[in-house]
Amino acid sequence: MEHNDIDTIRRMAGLATPMTLRVAVTLGLPDRLLGDGASIDELAVELDVAPVALDLLLNHLATLGVVERTSTGYRTTAYGANLCVDAGNGLTDLLRLDTAGGRAELAFVELAHSVSTGQAAYPRRYGQDFYADLAEYPHLRESFDRQMTHRFREQIPRIVAGFDWSRFSTIVDVGGGQGSLLAAILAAHPGMHGHLVDLEPTAAEARHTFSAHDLDERTQVTAGSFFDPLPAGADAYLLFDILHNWDDEHAHRILSRCVEAARPVGRVLVIEGVGGLRANSQSDLDMLVIFGGRERRIDEFRALASSHGLVLDAVTDLTDQRCLLEFQFAAGQ
Repeated sequence: MEHNDIDTIRRMAGLATPMTLRVAVTLGLPDRLLGDGASIDELAVELDVAPVALDLLLNHLATLGVVERTSTGYRTTAYGANLCVDAGNGLTDLLRLDTAGGRAELAFVELAHSVSTGQAAYPRRYGQDFYADLAEYPHLRESFDRQMTHRFREQIPRIVAGFDWSRFSTIVDVGGGQGSLLAAILAAHPGMHGHLVDLEPTAAEARHTFSAHDLDERTQVTAGSFFDPLPAGADAYLLFDILHNWDDEHAHRILSRCVEAARPVGRVLVIEGVGGLRANSQSDLDMLVIFGGRERRIDEFRALASSHGLVLDAVTDLTDQRCLLEFQFAAGQ
């Protein structure tokens, strides 16, 4: 093996750099060191950390180009400013060790457990599943909601434009988060009405979203779980980035709730990455380790849906990351 190949593998496998970035963001160093920066001694006192260890951390950050040395200490570079809270790129919610995203990715240290069992590693590391943590710790729930809103913000225009939503006069967004997508769909189609279902306090944020878009008269929000009965009789039931978070047992439970609400003629719309089409290998492992789920392939979606009397009617490539799968009831169902 070439020496360069060995170096490349070492860099890919090394944990020092990703953990350095995560700890730096958790400590707020990119923001604190903007402008003139600060000295090691004053930073150590402010943050209540060991000065020698902090210097080692900042030295590696300098190697990475995130900070640079000054005559008195360190300061954030233009490159490092991408890690600031107000950079608007969502990185801080993904990297901070005290946010839902940053905390969840540390479950990868238990990847071997997931590979051995096919189950999520998150509960093995933290003692309960991801959603139980969100319910118990409000700051995790808040960071997760921010992460989800930012995650697809730039894709919303393509999702709205890439499908004929006007075919439906009523749509239920199941697990719809803070309502950004449903608000955009309704804004583009003034004749439509929407109903969003999600847990409190996310549902409360969705109400604020709809009010901000003057959509109060065309929207309803129900605080509840998609494992419980859903509002019945809508034309379409939308599952956006929902099923890949769950194993088959829970995915069946979610679909069954959609089906009982959609009968006899409603449609079920699934938007997410699809294995072999609009999904990547890292996302697959994320779903496995954190949730025990995966990015299902078309044939897996067909099999999942057929148990509920649904057939796949159409597949639409919406973005470079997501497809829309449209299901309808099979004849005689």
